[in-house]
Amino acid sequence: MSIDAGIDVAVRADGLVLRYGRKAALDGVTLTLGTGVTGLLGPNGAGKTTLLRILATALNPDAGSLRVLGHDPRTAPGRLAVRRRLGYLPQDPGFHPGFTAFEFVDYVAILKELTHRGDRHAEVRRVLSAVGLDDQRRTRIRALSGGMRQRVALATALVGDPDLLILDEPTVGLDPQQRMRFRELFADLGEERAVLLSTHQTEDVMSLCRQVVVIDQGTVRFSGTPADLAALAAGRVWTSATREPGALASWRTGTGLHRHVGDPPHGAELLPPTIEDGYLMLVDLSSGGAP
Repeated sequence: MSIDAGIDVAVRADGLVLRYGRKAALDGVTLTLGTGVTGLLGPNGAGKTTLLRILATALNPDAGSLRVLGHDPRTAPGRLAVRRRLGYLPQDPGFHPGFTAFEFVDYVAILKELTHRGDRHAEVRRVLSAVGLDDQRRTRIRALSGGMRQRVALATALVGDPDLLILDEPTVGLDPQQRMRFRELFADLGEERAVLLSTHQTEDVMSLCRQVVVIDQGTVRFSGTPADLAALAAGRVWTSATREPGALASWRTGTGLHRHVGDPPHGAELLPPTIEDGYLMLVDLSSGGAP
């Protein structure tokens, strides 16, 4: 399935604000999402999950404008239209532990209005196969490992071949082999639809994403390509034999040398910056740290 030809972007948000009491969880968030995988980075408490819940129609913003798949999700008709074409994996998905994996995904498929039993069961088998749970489809949720439960949750998000996928930490609890498989799956999904992937794994962003958005303290601090994010730390990453107390971030690597991010001393041995280096520079600057 692909985004309608008449819709140039899947999500267009302008100045989104949401407050919890006096605290602004989102404070003027503006972004657009088109076809492909977009990574969403930010520290804990930055507003990422709140933003995802708004885009997934689970919350309404207090202010700002929002169009998702050409509809306004703040209206009842728009919300229904979006939900019919949306796949959403929340950070803490709920399960019915007595259901088998097949029964749980089938239950979600019914909620997504797949009413024909034969077609629905074929779709359930398809998505369980996509996440590598063919052999566990008759296993009860309570007997599955944490990683397998995460895969069941992802399978529910894939039901109906949605135009927009919103995934909140989808690789949590997966081993390296499973994460590699999921990267391949997400890359394929992003060929014809919009995928918004919230993660703390910068290697996932580098491997998958055409665009990356960094949100901090409820506002968008960066939007661009992964290479653009890494470039924020160009000339600001270096290595030495000892720890540099003046660095913004410094750690000893497996080689025994230290890697530093910040203001390098004269004559320092500079290193190519990574997405993580650019991110560290960005969130430090946004919180008032040294440039």
